[in-house]
Amino acid sequence: MKKMLNFVVIFIAVYAGMLVLLYFFQRGLMYHPSKTAFRSAELTALGFEIATLKTSDGLTLKSLYRPARSGRATILYFHGNAGHAGHRVSKARPFYDAGYGVFLLSYRGYGPNPGNITENGLYRDGTAAFEFLRAKGIGQEQIILYGESLGAGIAVELARGRKFAAIVLESPFNSIAKVAQSQFPIFPVKFLVKDRFESETKITAIEAPLLALHGKRDRTVPIRFGRALFDLAPDPKKFIEYERAGHNDLYQHGAAGDILAHLESLKQNP
Repeated sequence: MKKMLNFVVIFIAVYAGMLVLLYFFQRGLMYHPSKTAFRSAELTALGFEIATLKTSDGLTLKSLYRPARSGRATILYFHGNAGHAGHRVSKARPFYDAGYGVFLLSYRGYGPNPGNITENGLYRDGTAAFEFLRAKGIGQEQIILYGESLGAGIAVELARGRKFAAIVLESPFNSIAKVAQSQFPIFPVKFLVKDRFESETKITAIEAPLLALHGKRDRTVPIRFGRALFDLAPDPKKFIEYERAGHNDLYQHGAAGDILAHLESLKQNP
């Protein structure tokens, strides 16, 4: 009996300790920024310029911008939770090769940028990028929002009540809290998550045509979370699933071509 009691006490202590660690270090588990600098010479050769943004809470952020060819829209790209904007340059190549402008936002705390990473802070960064493009004379109807994984939450937030040309969500989710709960099923983490990114409460307010893409073998954000978000979205919308793709390899399964074809179809059917 005493041994059993000791076991229960130890188990409770370990469980409580892990809960405390999950709570206080959750942002370290959620965000994985690279702090390396942009390779300026290489980026300039590809037609990118370093864009300087001012956020509403006083931060100065550096991001990457490549203007569109005449008559083309600009893709405002929100990357995922790891790396920084410079690591998405090669991924964006099919779009700028096709003449689209590309703005690769690098968030606070990512790359050369100062600041602590939080959900509300990332929303401020997204708004600052949008305002940068507006200052360049690019209207909402000429902007395509692109959200990659974590960036999908920022794209959905920015899209509410604004009529953009389109919104593309790669490996999206309905709620970070629900995804986190699936990753740590023995802990009540859905009640502990600070940065919740509750896109499911916002997606009904978007006014842009939606394209969602997801890999069926995605273990980071299982496809059921992307489907749940998509089902709540208003029309027009389209969902493409990739039988053999996981979380980060959709482009190896033809996603870039599917996105370009979709965007061209919107021009034919405004």
